[in-house]
Amino acid sequence: MHRQHIVFVMAAILAATAACKKATPPIARPTPPPAAASSGDANRPPAPPTPVSEPRPVPPEPVAEDPISARDIGDINKNSPFQPVFFALDSSEVDATAQQALNANAEIMKKYATWVITIEGHADERGTAEYNLALGERRAMSARTYLVSLGISGDRLRTVSYGKEFPFDPGHNEAAWQKNRRAQFVLTSK
Repeated sequence: MHRQHIVFVMAAILAATAACKKATPPIARPTPPPAAASSGDANRPPAPPTPVSEPRPVPPEPVAEDPISARDIGDINKNSPFQPVFFALDSSEVDATAQQALNANAEIMKKYATWVITIEGHADERGTAEYNLALGERRAMSARTYLVSLGISGDRLRTVSYGKEFPFDPGHNEAAWQKNRRAQFVLTSK
């Protein structure tokens, strides 16, 4: 019995040591690096793809310098390309004739997109100075509003009223007064 007891204890010890024995973790093996063309190219990133060649644009034909834009502001204003806009007595309404002049002026302003214009409102000599200044302002603003409706930026348009101070025609009759009831366009900057 003693022998059986010893064999039993020995078997228990062997079983316990076998159960306590830890499994060894698997060993990670490094993956081999990709085959390189040469040792100097190993650290270089891959070459970028070849760009697609696009057709070259044809340069525009050289444009002859515009005779108006080559002149200075004073000379342009002296021989102004802008048409004045004339108004009826005591009116700031833009009629059909005024619309034609403003349409032509708008085309010039579209062609010279950097020009800044001052629209001067004028009146004839009849009426008080205050009334004529207010009427001149309404005339300048009517012309400005019409130009803005045609797509001209309001930032390029200034207005001022001179009332009856600077008549176009110094005469004292209806023919002179008709010429003085106007909105005049002056180039302020290019």
